Amino acid sequence: MQPYVPNSLPLSELDYKRLLPLVARANAALARYDGLLQGIPNAEVMLSPLTTQEAVLSSRIEGTQATVDEVLEQEAGLIKEGAKFQDIQEISNYRVALLRAREHLRAYPIRLGFVRELHRILMDSVRGQDKTPGEFRKDQNWIGAYGCTLEHAIFVPPDPLQLEGHLAAWEQYLDFDDIDFLLQTAVVHAQFELLHPFKDGNGRIGRILIPLFMFQKKVISQPMFYLSGYLEGHRPEYYERLRGISEHGDWNGWIAFFLQAVTGQANQNGQRVMQIQALYEAMKQEIHRVTHSQFTVHLLDALFRTPVFETTRLIRETGIHKPTAMGLMRQLKEAGLLKELRPGAGRRPAVLSFPRLINIAEGREVL
Repeated sequence: MQPYVPNSLPLSELDYKRLLPLVARANAALARYDGLLQGIPNAEVMLSPLTTQEAVLSSRIEGTQATVDEVLEQEAGLIKEGAKFQDIQEISNYRVALLRAREHLRAYPIRLGFVRELHRILMDSVRGQDKTPGEFRKDQNWIGAYGCTLEHAIFVPPDPLQLEGHLAAWEQYLDFDDIDFLLQTAVVHAQFELLHPFKDGNGRIGRILIPLFMFQKKVISQPMFYLSGYLEGHRPEYYERLRGISEHGDWNGWIAFFLQAVTGQANQNGQRVMQIQALYEAMKQEIHRVTHSQFTVHLLDALFRTPVFETTRLIRETGIHKPTAMGLMRQLKEAGLLKELRPGAGRRPAVLSFPRLINIAEGREVL
């Protein structure tokens, strides 16, 4: 099989009669979601669980097996070894990359050097760390069944000797204003996946770039639109549509799928945001009713930022005097708002969780 030769960007001869109605629906759904985001005064705190969920689902597409609960528990020190720990470390790296990217985009646009830095973070101390993290590939790679040869591959990315030029063209396209920015986002993501510039981790980097590019183009007010839930739920079609580009040049089929994904995910994300916002307001009242404390909002923000935590971490993050903080946590536990996952013993702190928020992040019924 010959290496894939990517299309020049911007694309020509798209079926706009087919695509523009989908563009309109996707933009309307995304605008409704972004309106909800803009109504939240501390979105990064309140929606922190959705960032964790995105990291879980994007990594799951690549084969990792872990839940939001397990990621949070590992970060609180409950899971320390084994294959599960390795999966969770990959997910944690993904979340660190997302958070680092948000900070970067406040002052700088997406550039290839920034993409390499995200990859370096993603591959730190996990499987694939031996595959030149942060460096574009200099060898020919391919995709296919485990152990297959180049001849039996289902996809062969561009020749590494041509990769630098293709990446430069992709970077230049980021600054171009196409006919619609959501349509352009679909092209940006797919072209990156087809260039397959790294030896490992291309899918996850490509999905991180979706909300970042939308934010850069001011389609959304914050880089917090996460699409991996839809893509993970439609994984066979996701891969089939990308393969349709490389095998048949079917960009229209891919873009239509992507726009439908944006519409579906925007509606679902909007519902999730409203659930989280409602929980935040309800818990503000509930915590104050239980504790009568002046530190209600300090506690609440700490619980939303880190729904599974060691007691020492909450004390450190809130700045509440230790005896007072321990008394408040005891009251919340007795009221059923917090759950103890590990009791304190000697100098080892207890680990507590905030189940109602985790249930929303996992898509479970709120208890």
